[in-house]
Amino acid sequence: MYLYMIICIIGSGGREHAICKTISISSKVSKIYCVPGNAGTQQLAENVDLDINNFEKVLKFLKDSKVDLVVVGPEKPLVNGIVDYLENNGIKVFGPRKIPSQLEGSKTFTKNICKKYSIPTADFGIFEKKENALDFLKSSKFPIVIKADGLAAGKGVYISKNFFEAKEAVNEIFDGKFGKAEKILVEEFLNGEEMSFFIISDGKNFKLFKTAQDHKRVNEGDEGKNTGGMGAYSPSGLINKILEKKIIDKIVYPTLKAIEDMGEKYKGFLYVGLMILNNEPLLIEYNVRMGDPECQTILPLLKTDLIDIFIACCNENLENISIEWKNEKSLCIVLCSKGYPDQFTNNIKIENLKNLKLNNNDFIFHAGTKEEENEIFSNGGRVLNFVSLSSSFKSSRERALKLIEQLNWTNGFFRKDIGYKIIDK
Repeated sequence: MYLYMIICIIGSGGREHAICKTISISSKVSKIYCVPGNAGTQQLAENVDLDINNFEKVLKFLKDSKVDLVVVGPEKPLVNGIVDYLENNGIKVFGPRKIPSQLEGSKTFTKNICKKYSIPTADFGIFEKKENALDFLKSSKFPIVIKADGLAAGKGVYISKNFFEAKEAVNEIFDGKFGKAEKILVEEFLNGEEMSFFIISDGKNFKLFKTAQDHKRVNEGDEGKNTGGMGAYSPSGLINKILEKKIIDKIVYPTLKAIEDMGEKYKGFLYVGLMILNNEPLLIEYNVRMGDPECQTILPLLKTDLIDIFIACCNENLENISIEWKNEKSLCIVLCSKGYPDQFTNNIKIENLKNLKLNNNDFIFHAGTKEEENEIFSNGGRVLNFVSLSSSFKSSRERALKLIEQLNWTNGFFRKDIGYKIIDK
């Protein structure tokens, strides 16, 4: 029944190129569309230049093109209800519906679930007025974490060392730096180690989908501003069987129960962002899709056909699929445009890309790129993802760095220390 399927991937980043690459090797796929895609997906699929937030136009294209399955990569369309809209119009979609997507769309939605279902997380306060937030901060203990309530592309989080920094954060959020802000979240600072924990769910059952460690800060040593992610490695060095059981029992099960109690089902990837303190997990945040660049780090390790997994999720049949993985260490380094995450210049030519010699364990996933007249140009802050698999994180990092150096893109910068906590111990 599922031979020679037409697939459409929604999104244009490194995550979507990684998904595209992974499903392109499936014998069940006859055609892939990427909306809107990038220069990397263009080599494997047909890019379609549509606004992914215009659901009516997307639906018309899907019906005209006889698409069998849609895979939604980024969070914004999920939070805005693209899955509900497409499913209600007879399209099969992999991804969570609008209400479950509020796990990422609203931090206060998630915090209220934590409170009701006793999910371990940082102590918090929710404020709707700037003045109330500032009054609270005057008597707070620092450092403290301040977050925009809605979507902020991984950047709406501030760790403030004093009241002056906290005031600046509150002003920026309420003044609309990340879009209209109706609420702000103030959280205690947790001093542990972060971990990304992934599951995949069909609405009835879930399976683990690897762990990773993401490096969010722009500078080496995890210093500087927050970014969408400068690199990642998988698996996390923190994971063990006891911790895994605690995460599932204390965090994953109660969250899926909360969604069920709302009369909803959670279908799709769920990223559980954790802080680990003395082998105890605390929830930092949820993402309702694969992380980026964690996705680019994890998918090359997958042995099972990803299309089989997606279809099993759509058909509530995940329990009958065995998800198998390569026993390798994967590490990803993100090559960014100079100036990111602040001001940077687009449309800078990337030469040498076609000259790089990749082996079977090397992957280059495009993020902010576009192709014009057979030439590739930068088209975003995070431009390329260099991923390497090997028996050790150290050799994976060395290989990824070597490829970046061979590329020698003068407008790029990157962190040389991705994985330093696990490599340089």
